[in-house]
Amino acid sequence: MSWFPGTMSCKSKVAPSVDFDHSCSDSVEYLTLNFGPIETVHRWRRLPPCDEFVGARRSKHTVVAYKDAIYVFGGDNGKNMLNDLLRFDVKDCSWCRAFTTGSPPAPRYHHSAVVHGSSMFVFGGYTGDIYSNSNLKNKNDLFEYKFATGQWTEWKVEGRLPVARSAHGATVYSDKLWIFAGYDGNARLSDMWTISLQDREQACWEEIEQSGEIPPSCCNFPVAVCRDKMFVFSGQSGAKITNNLFQFEFKDKVWTRIPTEHLLRGSPPPPQRRYGHTMVAFDRHLYVFGGAADNTLPNELHCYDVDSQTWEVVQPSSDSEDPLDNEMTSSQGFILMPSGRLFHAAAVISDAMYIFGGTVDNNVRSGEMYRFQFSCYPKCTLHEDYGKLWENRQFCDVEFILGEKEERVKGHIAIVTARCRWLRKKIAQARDRLKQKCKHENAEEETVSGCQKETSGGSARTSYSQPLLEVTIREAEAQPFEVLMQFLYTDKIKYPRKGHVQDVLLIMDVYKLALSFKLSRLEQLCVQYIEASVDLQNVLIVCENANKLQLDQLKEHCLNFVVKETHFNQVIMTKEFEHLSTPLIVEIVRRKQQPPPRVYSDQPVDIGTSLVQDMKAYLEGAGLEFCDITLLLDGHPRPAHKAILAARSSYFEAMFRSFMPEDGQVNISIGEMVPSKQAFESMLRYIYYGDVNMPPEDSLYLFAAPYYYGFSNNRLQAYCKQNLEMNVTVENVLQILEAADKTQALDMKKHCLHIIVHQFIKVSKLPNLRSLSQPLLLDIIESLASHISDKQCAEMGSDI
Repeated sequence: MSWFPGTMSCKSKVAPSVDFDHSCSDSVEYLTLNFGPIETVHRWRRLPPCDEFVGARRSKHTVVAYKDAIYVFGGDNGKNMLNDLLRFDVKDCSWCRAFTTGSPPAPRYHHSAVVHGSSMFVFGGYTGDIYSNSNLKNKNDLFEYKFATGQWTEWKVEGRLPVARSAHGATVYSDKLWIFAGYDGNARLSDMWTISLQDREQACWEEIEQSGEIPPSCCNFPVAVCRDKMFVFSGQSGAKITNNLFQFEFKDKVWTRIPTEHLLRGSPPPPQRRYGHTMVAFDRHLYVFGGAADNTLPNELHCYDVDSQTWEVVQPSSDSEDPLDNEMTSSQGFILMPSGRLFHAAAVISDAMYIFGGTVDNNVRSGEMYRFQFSCYPKCTLHEDYGKLWENRQFCDVEFILGEKEERVKGHIAIVTARCRWLRKKIAQARDRLKQKCKHENAEEETVSGCQKETSGGSARTSYSQPLLEVTIREAEAQPFEVLMQFLYTDKIKYPRKGHVQDVLLIMDVYKLALSFKLSRLEQLCVQYIEASVDLQNVLIVCENANKLQLDQLKEHCLNFVVKETHFNQVIMTKEFEHLSTPLIVEIVRRKQQPPPRVYSDQPVDIGTSLVQDMKAYLEGAGLEFCDITLLLDGHPRPAHKAILAARSSYFEAMFRSFMPEDGQVNISIGEMVPSKQAFESMLRYIYYGDVNMPPEDSLYLFAAPYYYGFSNNRLQAYCKQNLEMNVTVENVLQILEAADKTQALDMKKHCLHIIVHQFIKVSKLPNLRSLSQPLLLDIIESLASHISDKQCAEMGSDI
């Protein structure tokens, strides 16, 4: 396997392309990094605002992105509705009025605008004269603006039309415009309409028959398309404002409310309820900014990961700046972010989000434009990789014998012992018993019997042809134990199907095991899953089961649910209540008559340790006694775990499956190059728990590791690339020079020599300079000589 592929192309600015310098000798491959400036990840930048002579400050407008420009249409300036079209060039950072011909839409706000092909389509909105409060009405007209010609055209559509509306959601998918909900002047809506944008002559509106958990009628909400689904977050629903997230499957026309109840206490919650905010999609993420939230205008940027279904608040980079006021930024150490606002608009170009306008404090309209740089790194596949290891059951080395039926479930010692101390103790006891048994057997039969022999490196040599270590657990049945195992590998359990009592009862059994095995994180997940699933139909069944299993917290939740004013009469009229055990009926009646006083605890909730935390501790020494492979780095041994290496690397997976070395030792290299010990430890951290933080010099050694070791994606390489481009300093330039020389990264070496020459007075004082090899010192002298001008030579000669 060669070190580097011939060419790798990548659209991301964070991980640019990798090529070879083909002018060099054919016998040696040289890495070039296409070194150049990139934008810091999660950096806010304030761009030139829109001048009043170009266009008014505004809110309730729309923005769309087309090629390298942002187009702003309509809105209101606080006095009048607008119908001008502005253009902002993102490369030149310049504003102008867009060229237009034909009849534009009437002045309006709370309309929608989308891009399809080379046209912008504007639908609906609120029109009239807000200054004199006359002729105000909602619209259901559809206009097209052609970017190439500047031509405005109204689509005259025959047949049934959507109800006229404003403050609705709109998006494009599969060459169709999709319109959802909004406000018709009397009531908030929840209907959905679509129209094909391919053929204007044949186009007609079609109402979509929706199913599933349809969002409540709402307005002033954003929509975004990601992973072939449309997402709706928050908005005004009557007098109620929520923070629910819904997704719509275009194929099946089905809505689903994405549950947030399963979020662990201590984990980032979803954004607070709001309206008038923006939401855009980039890669696998949804980004929510601004809006009005409980009489405040927050300016945090919230990010939702569609794959992991988790929220987080994005922390802006420390160099977020206002290039229009650098003195203030640098002198005060001020991290610039847009102020809180509502009824602004946002669009995405390339790998950045642009936010324009909106209403800020004191009902002032804004003409500001901000740019936010997204993170383009591929997602971390740690949980998915360990999840596949569990699903495939490859390289299993332990078999659990469960319950009275003695059902068998296979697993991996490394993962289980890293995550659960209770099971770790059980496995250690089973292994000790096996060793004791081996001592009494004939020495010639030890290999056949599968006994483990301690090696000098602290690791135990095994072969996957040997019998699995058997561990008996009488406390657990197979089905709940498998759910628990899934959690150990992935930090997640499947959310119970809504209304399915058997699913809820299964999670209760899992909760019982979590209590027994002292898995705090799993306890919390189970409790929150069950509490979110309790309803009028299943509360008595769940309560009785909680009573039988002695799960007091869940029983308490069910009793409180039953005696609520809105629930009590409905629950006691059910057949399940008639068959309830007498002690429980008595308890319910007494609780209804005399509710117990609420007890508040100031004790912090133990949220347990995560997969990342446990695997970090395991690598740092907690897993030493369960090592079963030795990695040799330049002859130096490093104990490790086969299952973990195989789960994260297709290189190790193939090796352990096909040609595992007899002595249980594996030589480590990246192609022909042996990384430094420090870089190798950085790679192990990435393999075990997904860590990508490392010194820049390590990044040079590991740049090709994703290809050689077959990681799931090039996330590590993307981080290495940015680490090198952003963090070469005078303090570390000599270490990076050494790494660049060893890895033959010629352009990085050239860049380091450039820094050394121009900062030589500072570099000459670094102690590492004396430890450089003679060839590198000669390279530095040669670079110095080539950069000293004839005039400087003459000046130095006159001083001699």
